Amino acid sequence: MVDILHRVGITTTPEKVYQALTTVDGLAAWWTTDTSGDGDATIRFRFGDVGGFDMKVLDLQPNTRVVWEVVDGPAEWLATTVTFDLTQDGEWTIVSFAHAGWREPVEFMNHCSTKWAIFLMSLKSLIETGTGAPHPRDVQISNWH
Repeated sequence: MVDILHRVGITTTPEKVYQALTTVDGLAAWWTTDTSGDGDATIRFRFGDVGGFDMKVLDLQPNTRVVWEVVDGPAEWLATTVTFDLTQDGEWTIVSFAHAGWREPVEFMNHCSTKWAIFLMSLKSLIETGTGAPHPRDVQISNWH
């Protein structure tokens, strides 16, 4: 199994990052505008013609951790987990991100790694400036979007 890992520092409190990761409005402001569901049960993320993902919320530890399991979406994503660990370091909240459990490092994983980085920067922008770049306003990197 292989994982996508990223680390991003955001000049804010862990509480503000946690809110952006656990509310439908917060998620829609940095990942995809077509977000629905319940921030503590199952969340649905859609990306137009490309499709989308359903995430079951596995763990919520206020201001420190969010864990989802992919329960619907592309075959490569099924049964993988997405984890956001939050720690405070002075004025920074450090987001340690993992999309774990990929069966093999296929080309789609490379694409998703780049897109996760783009969306994590959207999260940073949302919190630091008030404006994120969720789908469909995100940076396009290929015909997979």
